[in-house]
Amino acid sequence: MPIRGEDNDTSVMKVDVGIILDMETDVAKVMHTCILLAIEDYHDAASRNATRIVPHLRDSKQDDVEAASATIYLLKDVQVQAIFGPQMSTQTDFVIDLGNRAKVPIISPATSPLLSVKENPYFIRGALPSTSQTKAIAAIVKNYNWREVVVIYEDSPDGTGIVPHLTDALQEINTLVSYRSVISPSADEDQILKELNNLNTKQTRVFVVHLQPFLASRLFLKAKEAGMMSSGYVWIITDVLTSFLDLLDPSVIESSMQGVIGIKPYVPRSNELNNFTKRWRKRFRQEYPDMDQVELNIFGLWAYDSITSLAEAVVKVGNTAIPKFKKAVTRKNLTDLDALGTSELGYLLIDSMQNITLKTGLSGDFRIANGELQPSPYQIVNMIGTGQRSIGFWTEKDGISYKLKMNGKTAKTNNNQLGTIIWPGQSTIIPKGWDISTSGKKLSVGVPVNGGLEQFTKVERGSNTEIATGLSIDFFQEVIKLLPYAVPYQFIAFVIQDKPSSPDYDHLIFEKYDAVVGDVTNLASQSKYENFTLPFTESGISAVVPVKYNDRTWIFLKPLKSELWITTGAFFVFIGFVVWVLEHRVNKEFRGPKRKQVGMIFWFSFSTLVFAHRERVASNLTRFVLIVWFFVVLVLTSSYTASLSSMLTVQQLQPSNDLIQIGDYVGYREGSFVKYVLKRLNFDSSKLRSYSTLEEYNDALSRGSKNGGVAVIYDELSNLRLFLNKYCRKYMMVGQTFKTTGFGFALPKGSPLVPDISSVVMKMMKQGEITKNKIQKYSEDETDCPQNNGTTDSLTVDSFKGLFLIAGVSAGSALLIFFLIFLYHHREILATDDSIGQKLSAIAKAFDEEKHKSNSVNEESQAATVLFAASEVSPVILPDVPSQSLEIRISDGLGASPADEGSSTTEPATPDHETNA
Repeated sequence: MPIRGEDNDTSVMKVDVGIILDMETDVAKVMHTCILLAIEDYHDAASRNATRIVPHLRDSKQDDVEAASATIYLLKDVQVQAIFGPQMSTQTDFVIDLGNRAKVPIISPATSPLLSVKENPYFIRGALPSTSQTKAIAAIVKNYNWREVVVIYEDSPDGTGIVPHLTDALQEINTLVSYRSVISPSADEDQILKELNNLNTKQTRVFVVHLQPFLASRLFLKAKEAGMMSSGYVWIITDVLTSFLDLLDPSVIESSMQGVIGIKPYVPRSNELNNFTKRWRKRFRQEYPDMDQVELNIFGLWAYDSITSLAEAVVKVGNTAIPKFKKAVTRKNLTDLDALGTSELGYLLIDSMQNITLKTGLSGDFRIANGELQPSPYQIVNMIGTGQRSIGFWTEKDGISYKLKMNGKTAKTNNNQLGTIIWPGQSTIIPKGWDISTSGKKLSVGVPVNGGLEQFTKVERGSNTEIATGLSIDFFQEVIKLLPYAVPYQFIAFVIQDKPSSPDYDHLIFEKYDAVVGDVTNLASQSKYENFTLPFTESGISAVVPVKYNDRTWIFLKPLKSELWITTGAFFVFIGFVVWVLEHRVNKEFRGPKRKQVGMIFWFSFSTLVFAHRERVASNLTRFVLIVWFFVVLVLTSSYTASLSSMLTVQQLQPSNDLIQIGDYVGYREGSFVKYVLKRLNFDSSKLRSYSTLEEYNDALSRGSKNGGVAVIYDELSNLRLFLNKYCRKYMMVGQTFKTTGFGFALPKGSPLVPDISSVVMKMMKQGEITKNKIQKYSEDETDCPQNNGTTDSLTVDSFKGLFLIAGVSAGSALLIFFLIFLYHHREILATDDSIGQKLSAIAKAFDEEKHKSNSVNEESQAATVLFAASEVSPVILPDVPSQSLEIRISDGLGASPADEGSSTTEPATPDHETNA
């Protein structure tokens, strides 16, 4: 084929390039036109003496043998230095081996992940492998929390190659590929419809389609016929279809693909691309004038960029090597394969192309690293009308985003969500991704008839129906109401058999029911056949025992610890002593015989306990001490009263730690796994008794172990809460709590309801009031039970350290002030030459004297001095003072006067100049 810019100058070096395409396909014709334009653009930009690229096209006719034959011809007879193609992975697999043998680069747009670049040194993938989109698909699935997916793929190497990688990508986000549907390219409409009907009987409603355009169009037409393009269904198509939607009949898209989500490599718009598209359309009409116009696609752009990269590699190599082949060693009976030589230019070209980046690639960021085209952003589109609408993008670095920057990177904004999607059935509501069935069958919920306490599960059989009630049933109904979608259900009663004699019990149950509701505990042994939601009750096993009152003979002593009793008594005596010291000299109530004074010390201090003291105090220091002490007494008596009241009302529990040793009988709920837990805890099997109702619990505990009952009952916390709400004044929970997982709803293994129900349960449990109200609903005659452990701690000294410190400091300070004043007034005693014993005796004698007797003379002397000074100043005003002593009333400084004390003094003055303290 003549190429514009090519000449016949034999002095110009030429590089022959082979092109192997399936020319019967539209994709091949698009790529062929792009290749021709790429070579022309290279020649137009190159200088006149630059190396020329000469293309040699061969048609593989969609046949592997034809592709191999064309490759041998190009390598043996034409001696091409590089080959672009083939398209199909099965053809490329053999061509790569020939390229490795001849050391000729093979640049193929084949997308199968089975073709390894690492194992084939002369292979360069000129397109993104189909596996590069699996993480983008998984990101879409994760964005909408779909838990199960069905993969529909073509029965061919290109189709099967993606499945393991897609499965791994979905497993990373905890999504299960519940079913794989393989469709043969040669399948007729009836076979396709039969497979779709089979898919429609399953619960999963999310389908990932990886089919070639022709087969995909037939699939979607039949899906529309089967009613699978309606509300609630999700269809995601891979780039093998999304990139070639223009090859489909527009009527197929408009009638049968509305609401489908597709992903495809993102091609940024640019002026260069717009100009190239115009040139390409014109050239395509010239090359294929009898064909209907098709659109330029990503594979055509990759073909253009691949040839451009090859041209740049040719320019880099330049004249360093002559483009020729080394001949093979000749042998007899030589075959075409044996006759293949090796290229002297190929290893230079492959070395240059394995890591190359185009600055202005038409397909976007066209970058080859280690022989592999590097991923670019994927665009997510929604099928609307006859076309597609962009709803977002995905990159491996930033995940899903609504917008992209101009450089192809995700915008650093809060746009990690897709745009508005019109789902199948013209719905804008996000599909839940699964359905119970297409026949309107309700979710069958098994309810055990004999599964436990009737407060949790109770089945009443009517004439034509079965009515289920109980806490578990109510909670399940609340959960279903709060799900973001409607789930029709019906309760079906069944009888629990003896599990030890039926090892496949769980397996048999879930062959009949879609869920089981009751007081069902999440056990590891059951996880083989079923999944549990998050528990909606408390977890654990504990015990209840009857309550009894402690011996109350000496209970009045228990509010205070012994050290606090001693400390309080010591302070009473200390305060009494301080008050006596301060009042002894000025208050007749605190004088008299020694026995009376000692009694007064104890009487006065302890009488303050009930504020019953009758003695009036005269000293201000005493008043200060008593004010502080009264506050201490008030706090002590109030605390004692509160603690004693608590001890008199709190029920003390019977200990249960020695039940195994003393041989008492132990109760448990009939049919519960608690029996096996007790056996593992070394309880004697002969001492275990089972009961079925709360009333039987009460009767057994009331009679006691010696009267045909039990001493303790072990059960799950949820059951015990119900029991205690009904009989809280008679029993209480004691002992260690053995952890379990609590009551949950059981569903078959892999059920998509598990995560959604668990999410709702978690929200309800955070509120708390729902469970509390329901427990109260099924607890007859419940009362407000005090939540305590049956004991009240006695008060200690540490609780009153501050009070005692304040009282001690105030009393000690008053005592110190008093003695300092007293010693100051009697300092002449300390100034004498008497011995220490004599001084102490004199001070004690002075202290024991009543203050008004020892102070009268001094008061007269002071009065005389005052009058004498006044007469010298004003003899006219003051008359002569008689020689006899005057009766003078002087306040003693401690709040009392001689008049108040009922005495007066007329004794002569003494040297004592004491003032009142």
